[in-house]
Amino acid sequence: MGEVLLRLSTKEYLRFSQAHGFNADYGGSELNVISTLTNFGMESAFVTRLPDNDIGDCALAQIHQHKISTDHIVRGGDRMGIYFLEKGASLRGSKVVYDRAFSSFCTIGKGMVDWKAVFKDAGWFHWSGITAGVSQGAADLCMEAIEEANQMGLTISTDFNYRANLWNYGKSPSEIMEKMVAMCDVVLAGDYASKQYFGIEPSGNTEQTRQVSLCQELIRKFPKVKKVAVTNRGTINALHNTWSAVLYSGKQLYNSKPYDITYIVDRIGAGDSFMGALIYGLCHFDEQRALDFAVAASCLKHTIYGDTNLVSKEEVLSLMAGNNSGHVKR
Repeated sequence: MGEVLLRLSTKEYLRFSQAHGFNADYGGSELNVISTLTNFGMESAFVTRLPDNDIGDCALAQIHQHKISTDHIVRGGDRMGIYFLEKGASLRGSKVVYDRAFSSFCTIGKGMVDWKAVFKDAGWFHWSGITAGVSQGAADLCMEAIEEANQMGLTISTDFNYRANLWNYGKSPSEIMEKMVAMCDVVLAGDYASKQYFGIEPSGNTEQTRQVSLCQELIRKFPKVKKVAVTNRGTINALHNTWSAVLYSGKQLYNSKPYDITYIVDRIGAGDSFMGALIYGLCHFDEQRALDFAVAASCLKHTIYGDTNLVSKEEVLSLMAGNNSGHVKR
């Protein structure tokens, strides 16, 4: 469940002030997650609310293109949420400007979705802190979904995804998120988001001890959580990052190999592609292989334009096996 956004990005590396046109695409954190899952062959459905106009139809068509079920998408409201992207280069970072107030999803509310029908025959439900921060109505509907998924025995996952530009509808993040995360099984967290939501600050003198501390504190606070993942991004510049992650199972910490990404095509959606690939991995592999699969998949996402990770499972497994030369396949 989540909001679909119209993404308007400047061409090449132009600044907003230089742009006379924008590339138009559709994305959004939760849609990026589920697109990754269907790309790897899993049957999935998406819940959102789209305006009943031509722009909403375009977004719906893109969701169909990724073989995602749209049976439970609600139509209504006045407009599609938008975000503008200025892509950074070298020492200048990228910039995002949101225009999503009073969007169709922002004005969603409890009772608009039949969650029993949505979750019939389902095994997993994913949401993120972005949805909780959009509006009171979106948070209420998300809580309704989490409660129903919990009652019906689904595995529930969340990406903390703290966005400072949201959370302006009168509720503090901790007030909303604490009740939601308490019913989750798998969490994608981070130092900054954990501090903003719950005041949790890891301790330790090394990166690994701090990660273990963070995971342990989260599991201590939320006993239902069985697994915590944390991604590690090292930023050399806007186009050169290092990328790795850890997964904590409550008893053991799993570490991935680090990747050096020397030319980033598009880093938007990389964390989402990690989450989607981790869900896939946890459904098909053991913990270590699931983590390695998620990191390799999200590493490849950095080489793909747009929000969606358009790589195959075979390409991910090939990278995991060490085939990172970039040779032409003939």
